[in-house]
Amino acid sequence: MLHQKIHDQTAAAAMSGFLQGYSAEVTTRDTRTVQSIAESMPAGSEIFIASLPKEPPQRLIETARQLAAAGMRPVPHLVARSLVDKAELDSLLGAFAAQAGVDKVLVLAGDRDKPEGEFGAALDLLVTGLLNQHGIGKVFLSAYPEGHPRIADVVLDAARADKLAAAAAAGLEVELVSQFCFEAGPVVAYAEALRAAGVSASLRVGVAGPANRKTLIKYAMMCGVGPSLRALKERKELAANMLARETPQAMLADIARAAAERPGIGLSGVHFFTFGSLETSAAWANGVLD
Repeated sequence: MLHQKIHDQTAAAAMSGFLQGYSAEVTTRDTRTVQSIAESMPAGSEIFIASLPKEPPQRLIETARQLAAAGMRPVPHLVARSLVDKAELDSLLGAFAAQAGVDKVLVLAGDRDKPEGEFGAALDLLVTGLLNQHGIGKVFLSAYPEGHPRIADVVLDAARADKLAAAAAAGLEVELVSQFCFEAGPVVAYAEALRAAGVSASLRVGVAGPANRKTLIKYAMMCGVGPSLRALKERKELAANMLARETPQAMLADIARAAAERPGIGLSGVHFFTFGSLETSAAWANGVLD
């Protein structure tokens, strides 16, 4: 019993340490959450702002401004295929810097099949030189531990190498952020594969925040989550109740243990996908930290 208590305390300490400095995601439509975010998130937290399809840039700018005013560090999504041209990118980055002090962005290609303008990939934004000109010192890039539903792994690997090279040439710090999944194994294996391939950029682990099973399955299918979705569907303790709440505790405990035992695999922390309920994710994470 004493051994189990010590083991449990050690595991809890590892997970609490791994959660320190966690980030979370909002959309511009989460107006109530943004207005009251200081009640949920620790001061200085990184809050990623998802860019919705056909959304006016001004809404992203205003959300970033509100988050900065609330003591957060806004990290807007820059979606290549939603931008018309270099002039629009220049204007957007200038407004982010002037109105919200933005110095980090998540750079994405975007899911739309036909680009709005001249940019078709995240790489196209990295090579413009505009990020540095507007004080962006760090970029986040997406990562897919279970693969992408529409892009082959070999294509993803080549694109990642090109983006890392472009970011290095521009003097930009890079951190990878993974798509969420429901088991630790794919994340740890992906981190190990990155290091074997010579990638030094750290990996922030994308996690689905606490939600009922029905919601998790819905968003997982939308986002193309891979084999771990099957594990969620088959989880015995939830099988009888689609509305039972699932938390990421078991997965994060395993990842935190791997990060502590093998620091060389470069797992840097946690990013919550909140599915419109940042308060729920923050309350759970803060409870673990407390």
